[in-house]
Amino acid sequence: MTRALELAASPGVPLGPNPRVGCVLLAPDGTTVAEGFHRGAGSPHAEADALARAGDRARGATAVVTLEPCNHTGRTGPCAQALVAAGVARVVFAQSDSNPVATGGAGTLRAAGVDVEAGLLADAARAVNRVWTFAVEHGRPFVTWKLATTLDGRSAAADGTSRWVSSPPARRDTHRLRGLCDTILVGTGTVLVDDPQLTVRDEDDRPLPRDRQPLRAVMGVRDVPPTRRVLDDAAETVLLRTRDPHEALAALRARDRQHVFLEGGPTLAAAFLAAGLVDEVVCYVAPMLLGAGLSAVGDLGAATLTDALHLDVVEVTTLGAGADTNVRLTLTPLKETV
Repeated sequence: MTRALELAASPGVPLGPNPRVGCVLLAPDGTTVAEGFHRGAGSPHAEADALARAGDRARGATAVVTLEPCNHTGRTGPCAQALVAAGVARVVFAQSDSNPVATGGAGTLRAAGVDVEAGLLADAARAVNRVWTFAVEHGRPFVTWKLATTLDGRSAAADGTSRWVSSPPARRDTHRLRGLCDTILVGTGTVLVDDPQLTVRDEDDRPLPRDRQPLRAVMGVRDVPPTRRVLDDAAETVLLRTRDPHEALAALRARDRQHVFLEGGPTLAAAFLAAGLVDEVVCYVAPMLLGAGLSAVGDLGAATLTDALHLDVVEVTTLGAGADTNVRLTLTPLKETV
């Protein structure tokens, strides 16, 4: 199973919209017959890839798979039936598939007389597909809120200038994180004031091709002038005519989006936080003080310290050196306990 997880996380495999899956076929004596992994939407699933490499040697084998074999016909056929047809005797999978479209593979296999075992290294398998798993189980995209702030919590000076609170290394890191998401979301206010392009650039500051760019989403009811850079042809853009974070995420999920990188201003950030729709926070802290200016987040209704929104620190990383130093904090909202 450890090897199957390594295959699932092979370099170059897209993070979505399909889950990353690995498969190892074992002979009755425990030797490896064949390996396979899913390479992205429209390509053979991991089980089909391994079966094709194994040929007749798959009969009587054990299939070790990181995700429950699918039970539906999409661009490819159902893996559960392919395993049965190949004569596989036993299937061991890590993570159960909670996708209502694909679930049921284990039942199909058992009904055909295949020995099935579930749950081996399930947590590790969920970690490989953290965002996909979240989106399937919650029915909405995973939301990462990114902000850049001074030590005193200012995202812009009193005159409105905000370029650049974050340092060049932090901005390069932001592009890296943007590239891990399938959607970049801002509000109309950010577009009207800052006119960002909202694209991903590589380490040499070159834009990625259009087909590798995340979807650009602009949320709000104000019109966006056609001259704004977010409407250029560098990437696809969708205008979400709503101020409701729930509606915005529902619209993005309907487009099969799984990971939203929230880069809006303080008002939009406060709206998502108040709605409980921020799942991860990435904060770049610059070693500077302004004493005045725009707050990094809007009013959260916390009149006293006991009302504050508390976050759990997951990681602390220093980026750059000297005048270019920023500290990146990765945090998650604390879960309430009863």
